[in-house]
Amino acid sequence: MLSPTSRTATKDLLRLAWPVILARLGIMTMGLTDVIVVGNYSARELAFSSLALAPMSIVVTTAVGLMMGVQVMTARFLGEGRRAEVGAVLRRGISYSLQLGVAAMLVLLLLGPLGLKHAGLADGLGEGASPALRIFALSMPGYLVSVAAQFFLEALHKPKAGMWAMWVANGINLALNLLLVPDILGLGIHGAAASAWATFAARTSLAVFLIVYIVRLPEARELGVFLKPSRDPLAEREQRKVGYGAGSSYFIEVGAFAAMTFIAGQLGAIETSAWAIVLNVSAIVFMVPMGLSAATAVLVGRAYGARDGRGVLRAGLVGIGVVTVLTVVVAIGLWLFAPVVASAYNRDPLLLAVVTPALVLATLFFVADGIQVVSASANRAAGDVWWPTIMHFGAYTLVMMPVGWILAHQLGVNGLVWAVIIASLVSSALLTGRFVRVARRLSA
Repeated sequence: MLSPTSRTATKDLLRLAWPVILARLGIMTMGLTDVIVVGNYSARELAFSSLALAPMSIVVTTAVGLMMGVQVMTARFLGEGRRAEVGAVLRRGISYSLQLGVAAMLVLLLLGPLGLKHAGLADGLGEGASPALRIFALSMPGYLVSVAAQFFLEALHKPKAGMWAMWVANGINLALNLLLVPDILGLGIHGAAASAWATFAARTSLAVFLIVYIVRLPEARELGVFLKPSRDPLAEREQRKVGYGAGSSYFIEVGAFAAMTFIAGQLGAIETSAWAIVLNVSAIVFMVPMGLSAATAVLVGRAYGARDGRGVLRAGLVGIGVVTVLTVVVAIGLWLFAPVVASAYNRDPLLLAVVTPALVLATLFFVADGIQVVSASANRAAGDVWWPTIMHFGAYTLVMMPVGWILAHQLGVNGLVWAVIIASLVSSALLTGRFVRVARRLSA
């Protein structure tokens, strides 16, 4: 039976988490919209779009992690009672996001097409994907500004604005995809490049809406949004440090899964397609733990700022408990409907014979994967920044990649899934144990 304080923490977590989860699902939906519209227009243009998104996803995921300091430091300042200073966190976050966005844009513009050209792709694929990649690159500054703004609002316990903005942006993306991809307006662009322009417009509109919403908040002046922040080297350093830790972890995970995709490519076309489906389904499911991890980080950060060690432990354990229950429910549902889900992607009997059992097996890592991402966020919000990154490196680079290579050549796609299961169990055990230790030390 939950204590009254734990029940209150659970209610706070769920109240904050559901809009965050829907906002994170909106990110996946935007990419899925591009795939569906472009895929129905032309299989070759879909290949261009997918190849353009491959390097983009690594840069985007890493950059989003680097912005995590906005959320954590805003929550800490509120917990410390420094409400008038949270505007400084946002302004630093916007500055960082613009710097990171411009840097990421330039890297993708200058090196992205070159990398595609020398990636050993079939004739014409690298050249065809390069225009879309360049357009995606242009959206990076605006997108990272929207991430900083969304993290700020979530820490303020105002996640619904970000949720609605994300789904409005999805509507803009869908409408522009339907107009531009087949070039209904006769603008001379079509396919992957046109879809990239739709994404650019959606991401830019998302950033504009969120910034306007924040400056129009009744409490914006009280929060210090309009004040130029005075120098606070300690807070600046801590905000960057949280971002460095989260960004490093995200880069490690994305890079490790990219390597797993390369291993699947060594097995054959059917195996590669099956692994791509497993990854896509898992990524959609992962948005639930991602939303809960953000909500958990906010609650832990507030307790940490208030110097409430027991509150830190309580908030983290509530987050871990809730994500465990929800991922068990999702895993059971997917286990029961795996054939239906697989058929929604493709009806090729040979592909279904590989992907259906792999999807059933993948349900075994949903719970551990959810626990590890929530535990990692709780650790960082409690001031433990670098140990989660080290543990992610150990689990996903030192364990998952070599185990995946060995098992894939023995068990096929199921071997890759077993490697993810093992790595997720290792990561969740290490991170949960670390969080309990850190939280108990704070309590003492």
